[in-house]
Amino acid sequence: MTAPIVRFAPSPTGRIHIGNARTALLNYLFAKRAGGQFILRYDDTDLERSTREFADGIAIDIEWLGIKPDQVIRQSERFDLYNEAADRLRAMGRLYACYETEDELERKRKRQAARHLPPVYDRAALKLTAEEKAALEAEGRTPHWRFQLEDRSVEWNDLVRGPSHVDSASLSDPVLIRADGSYLYTLPSVVDDIERGVTHVIRGEDHVTNTGVQIQIFEALSGRSPQFGHHNLLTNASGEGLSKRLGHFSIASLREADMEPMAVASLAVLVGSSEAVRAVPTMDELAALVDLARLSRAPAKFDEHELDGLNAKLLHQLEYADVLRRLNSLGIADGEAFWLAIRGNVARLADAVLWSGVIAGPVTRPEDLDPDFLRTAADLLPPEPWDQETWGQWTAKVKEATGRKGKELFMPLRLALTGIDHGPELKLLLPLIGEAKARDRLTVG
Repeated sequence: MTAPIVRFAPSPTGRIHIGNARTALLNYLFAKRAGGQFILRYDDTDLERSTREFADGIAIDIEWLGIKPDQVIRQSERFDLYNEAADRLRAMGRLYACYETEDELERKRKRQAARHLPPVYDRAALKLTAEEKAALEAEGRTPHWRFQLEDRSVEWNDLVRGPSHVDSASLSDPVLIRADGSYLYTLPSVVDDIERGVTHVIRGEDHVTNTGVQIQIFEALSGRSPQFGHHNLLTNASGEGLSKRLGHFSIASLREADMEPMAVASLAVLVGSSEAVRAVPTMDELAALVDLARLSRAPAKFDEHELDGLNAKLLHQLEYADVLRRLNSLGIADGEAFWLAIRGNVARLADAVLWSGVIAGPVTRPEDLDPDFLRTAADLLPPEPWDQETWGQWTAKVKEATGRKGKELFMPLRLALTGIDHGPELKLLLPLIGEAKARDRLTVG
């Protein structure tokens, strides 16, 4: 297969959410696996609602996820290309002027509904004479422009869904250019895909009908079209659709919640596929698992509780070198032994701050601990240097001296040394706490 060229085309009218990220990741990983290219294209022809702030935010979001675009383009800088394509379609007789107002079109739709007919545009504008068009324009009307569909079934072999088709005869001729001269999504998207040589368009299944329309435009302008794949959509745990406008699971909010990008990417890509959902530590490993043909047709539920579990599991796998820079940014410089001791007890990396504080002290121990037992334990502390064997050797002597065992032995020592009734293995923490602080915590109070 020729190295694929794919694109992710967000509209910079808001920040992307996990559903958008699923599309971006599936494209990126599909291309990465085959040595292809990934284009980030800002669909910003809506000049009123699109902002540079949102575009910059999207760039930050996908970079955080681990996506590295090979090209970045903006539709707002490419209107000459779209104007040229529109002129070609007009010359072919495939793009035609329509003069109905939105109110008139709505009345037509209501009449069709009353007659139990589908709300398909009746192509009345094709019957207008030059004199009638001139009269309408003399009234101050400016036309919107529709693409005339061929009344046929458009067929393609979908990368996800297999053999697919759309009956164009059941569709309205799509409006490509508004009356104010601005472009809707459809034509710029096709023109950019042709000009950049996009080979595969991978997007949500809500675009299936659009594909029937776009293939006809592709064929009119270039004689061929890319391959299409329509993946299942993400919902929340309750089965409700995600909304950029409502801020559902925005990538920015997940980043601010201290989620690991690979945990987010793993769940976004693997949920709703035949692969078991698990924490995958690298993009290369995740790319190896992407198989569009094995995606489910059912909606995929993105469960934030499942993400919490994946996040913790991923952190538990990370080596010290993977987190050193980020630990330093949290003000933690306790070394590799510290990370290896506490990584199994962090659900977010920021949890390391708690355990760093336990090492450095001070800690607050419960007031109801037996002071005699703790003094005995303090007297039996061995001299340093300490290692991972020290905890076992020390507690064996305390057990022999006090007769305590099990929880009655270990829990008071944990509470005195850390102030917390759970946490990392004390055989790992004790050498980090050190003899002076351990003795002080056992005897103070």
